[in-house]
Amino acid sequence: MNHDRLHARKPTHDIGRWSSGVVESVGERDGHRVVTVRTAGGEHDRKEDGETVDLVVTFAVYELFLGRVETDGGSPIGERVWYRKRG
Repeated sequence: MNHDRLHARKPTHDIGRWSSGVVESVGERDGHRVVTVRTAGGEHDRKEDGETVDLVVTFAVYELFLGRVETDGGSPIGERVWYRKRG
């Protein structure tokens, strides 16, 4: 399975390959985490502003992401993220 890429901080390299958005929800599917992101649009984004994208990542990547995102209550919902859709 091809997994998507997810970052809590703005990438410093290959910035044109990344899109940004805000986390809307987090779920689980087929033993993976699914992070739904509402796109923010912008100079480097390939998606229109306001579309939603489901990102499928492993639990390990999600835990790493969660440890790096600045959350008040442990939930990444409402936080800005950077991502690359694969597959």
